[in-house]
Amino acid sequence: MSREPIQVIGGGLAGCEAAWQVARRGLRTVLREMRPSRATPAHRTGRLAELVCSNSLKSEQLSTAPWLLKEELRRLDSLLVRVAEAARVPGGHALTVDRGAFADQVTAAITAEPLIELRREEVTQIPEGIVILATGPLTSDALAADIARITGAQRLFFYDSISPIVEAESVDESIAFRASRYGKSTTGTDDYLNCPLDRPQYEAFVDALLEAQSATAHIPQDGTPFFEACLPIEELARRGRETLRFGPMKPVGLTDPRTGKRPYAVVQLRQENLRAQSFNLVGFQNHMKFGEQARVLRMIPGLANAEFLRFGQIHRNTYINGPALLTNTLQLRTHPEVFFAGQISGVEGYVESIATGLVAGIHAASLALGEQPIALPRETALGSLCHFVSAADPSNYQPANITFDLLPPLDLASHEKLRRDRAARHAEVCRRALAALEEYRHAYV
Repeated sequence: MSREPIQVIGGGLAGCEAAWQVARRGLRTVLREMRPSRATPAHRTGRLAELVCSNSLKSEQLSTAPWLLKEELRRLDSLLVRVAEAARVPGGHALTVDRGAFADQVTAAITAEPLIELRREEVTQIPEGIVILATGPLTSDALAADIARITGAQRLFFYDSISPIVEAESVDESIAFRASRYGKSTTGTDDYLNCPLDRPQYEAFVDALLEAQSATAHIPQDGTPFFEACLPIEELARRGRETLRFGPMKPVGLTDPRTGKRPYAVVQLRQENLRAQSFNLVGFQNHMKFGEQARVLRMIPGLANAEFLRFGQIHRNTYINGPALLTNTLQLRTHPEVFFAGQISGVEGYVESIATGLVAGIHAASLALGEQPIALPRETALGSLCHFVSAADPSNYQPANITFDLLPPLDLASHEKLRRDRAARHAEVCRRALAALEEYRHAYV
């Protein structure tokens, strides 16, 4: 195996973490970042690891999924998590940072590392040799075209159209009923949970939807219109009060067992295949602020107490269809010397981008050393995130944040306390994850 430098394309969170992990293993890397000579619509400076949205790396509360992912990164010596802690500012239970200090310290660490060569240049074609593509949601058009060439153009997406996800046990099944339209099922069981609305409930929901505040785009739009097939539900409502009833809320083929009649409208919840104990609100991508989403969507019968694992979004975002293309070590199946990391791999969030950068860096270094990359254990947050990116349903793939429903469920058959106590379940999932990570770390890192 050649010992040519590993090429890392993109100086954001994932790319910087990947380059650092390669260097920690004694290997040379070339980190290429097109800024500041080539700007993006979102960035304001040429500094590495510039945060373009919020300054929060999410919760630091013990036994939460974001805490677990960061704790795993700490134990694997993540540069960016260490810098985030040094640049921390008060933010309650969240790890929030001074974004200027954070970017300055990451830039200083990368430029001071003798095994990392930083080149300020745009990359328009995937280089030869071992390469980590970490170009983020605003990948340049030329490089996106080359990624489309190597992966297949139909597997490269330019918009997130993300529906909300709710925790299954927070849905009131005394109201929501299980059924498929006309009794037709693809699995032999009722595929959907259906939340029925009568006319007054539907009218009130539409009113609230039309009055809700829209989110501020952290990535400015480029003038390209939304796809007609994935319009925000509030845009559908603006086209006419009945539009939703003939779209994602159509009630045809369904009978509410409580009334024996067809509902006036219905919201369908689909179980997530690789996300245990959670449901996706089918066709409910939207552009509302998160607080507004919670308020409006809890008006839906059966969702009054819904716990949201993810809110809906629509924004410009270049990413690949990971499950159709990647292994669980983040390698391109057809070109195993090519790794993907960060948002272009199909994850959402700062820490998730750092996480995939760390994983890609570790595995790329293993490949360069002539070793076989070994995936992280499925029980870990890191392993489950990579598993989702590589094994979710490719026909309905949407990027993911870390949540507990990505991790394998516990065996609760003989644990009455865990069945009754969600906090105890989460603590046990974290204990199991960190134990598995320690075994992996001692064996392979």
